[in-house]
Amino acid sequence: MQKRIKLLKNQKGMTLVELLAVLVILGIIAAIAVPMIGNVINNSKERAVLSDAASIIAAAQLAYANDEADQDNIDTTLTYKYDTLNKYVDGITLADGDEVVRDANNNWKVKYSKLTALKTNSKYSGKFDGDYMTSSNLNSLLKKD
Repeated sequence: MQKRIKLLKNQKGMTLVELLAVLVILGIIAAIAVPMIGNVINNSKERAVLSDAASIIAAAQLAYANDEADQDNIDTTLTYKYDTLNKYVDGITLADGDEVVRDANNNWKVKYSKLTALKTNSKYSGKFDGDYMTSSNLNSLLKKD
């Protein structure tokens, strides 16, 4: 019985100072980790928009293969608008003004409402041609890590 009482008296818990030290360390780790996680989430959203824009260009190229241009100008510029593109994309919500243009030099450019929201970001501002982004610029952005 004496041994048991002695064992109970020897058990020690954590002091208030130790608990506060642990809380301070956890607070520092949280202050560092939360902004990093926010950046990862934001970057993944931006890459998803870029990927959607590349898929829209691929849909226009498929429409081109099926000879479904919405507008054929004299200088062989082809335009693919919402109605045509919507048949070829799945899982991407297109707006009325979204379109893909193929110019006479076979350069593809996309105008995508979600993509133009990235225009204000300095990382992407030099990649736009007016309201459009070319397929080569899109591909170069998607290849970056």
